[in-house]
Amino acid sequence: MYFIDNTEFLDISKKFEEGQMCIGIIMIDSYEELVQNMGQEEKVQVVTEIESKIYDWVSKVDGIALKTEANRITFVFEEKYLDKIIENKFDILEETKNTETEGVIPTTLSIAICAEGETNAEKFKATIEAMDLVLGRGGDQAVVRRKGKYEFYGGKKQEVEKRTKVKARTVATALEELIEEAPSILIMGHANGDIDSMGSSLGVYRIVKSLGKTAKIVNNTYGMTLKDFIEAVEQEEEYKDVIIDKSQALNFVTDETLLIIVDTHKKSYLEVPELITKTNKIVVIDHHRRGPDYIDNAILMFHEVYASSAAELVAELLQYTKNNAQLTTFEAESLYAGIMVDTKNFTFKTGVRTFEAAAYLRKNDIDIIKIKKWFQSDLESYNVISEVVRNTEIIRDNIGISSYDENDENANLIIAKAADELLTISDITASFVLGQVKDTIYISGRSIGDINVQLILEKMRWWRTSHCCRCTDCGYYN
Repeated sequence: MYFIDNTEFLDISKKFEEGQMCIGIIMIDSYEELVQNMGQEEKVQVVTEIESKIYDWVSKVDGIALKTEANRITFVFEEKYLDKIIENKFDILEETKNTETEGVIPTTLSIAICAEGETNAEKFKATIEAMDLVLGRGGDQAVVRRKGKYEFYGGKKQEVEKRTKVKARTVATALEELIEEAPSILIMGHANGDIDSMGSSLGVYRIVKSLGKTAKIVNNTYGMTLKDFIEAVEQEEEYKDVIIDKSQALNFVTDETLLIIVDTHKKSYLEVPELITKTNKIVVIDHHRRGPDYIDNAILMFHEVYASSAAELVAELLQYTKNNAQLTTFEAESLYAGIMVDTKNFTFKTGVRTFEAAAYLRKNDIDIIKIKKWFQSDLESYNVISEVVRNTEIIRDNIGISSYDENDENANLIIAKAADELLTISDITASFVLGQVKDTIYISGRSIGDINVQLILEKMRWWRTSHCCRCTDCGYYN
């Protein structure tokens, strides 16, 4: 038996690791909207106050900060301070919110930090990617990239609706150019498609048709909530050869195919995930908070987390098409239904632009009664959901938790509806319902208060294969 004193070696190793450089980026959220209506004097005063708080915060960890853009500060510090920053829960996020401004736009920050990479160039590149992830989740939060994973902090603030539609107009122009250049076009939503996914697909299909091109919509799976809608689609003569399944899509796609993905940005939640490996010409249109499993090789991305639904985003794009794409009544009804579902009948996450999109769609003589019938549940399903709600346990006075104990293919939709129903009960501001489909456990989380159910579920380390669908804050997590 040998005893070897390696204390000195371990001390040197620890000192080396703690001395490694961490690179971070801080951005002022909604900077243009924040200073848009300010006078020059007030603008200087507010920006100076924010920057002063940031510089003070960086100096507490012996870091160096440099302003690289009007709304961006890059900083570096030693890794030994990273745990201290996390322990303090990125207190700079709350400090910044106390900055007084005359406008209605809140003052929030987005922070990205990377603590891994062979070179500083690799770390900086990873930090930029992490910042894209934060902004895709709505800002007002921090993300740390280390040990091969992302850790999120903050993110309690509701997304701020953007006032201008410049991006919508720009994306519409770019999308039309890509469509005109593409020899073949596929449109695809997420697995277990819902009305927002299918409605958005039909809206994009109309844009393609207005340019004299043809496209196919990939729809391989759908749940019971989409059954009536699919039956309605099948009665429409125009779409009989448009909707194809997985095998047909894989035979159709080539490396020159333009693949337009709607209502999801996650690789693992696509209707046919294999398609993104068959072509590099990918467009993403989505409104969910971005997760780590996002499609990172899209050539065009219209990802706006303030939006109520993908249908809202597609409705905006339609208004800026150069050929003034004219929706059929059925397509307008499909898009309107998508907005209704994701906003819970214009109750949640509904902004001015949501109503503007709805008003644009209403001009197409849509039948609201017909749309309502698409969402009707049969008595048996309603009784099942009522039973799940009846068995709810309330914890911390405002969180409802329940489960659906039957293992069947509709479990994920039952728990989603039950989670929605729980939020209609007074005092419940967050709900979690569990269910099982074969060997997979699904959790549906909902929130109408300050509780961010997405962060809670991410803390369970399930985000590597997370599935997020229509929701108020986040959706199904697998």
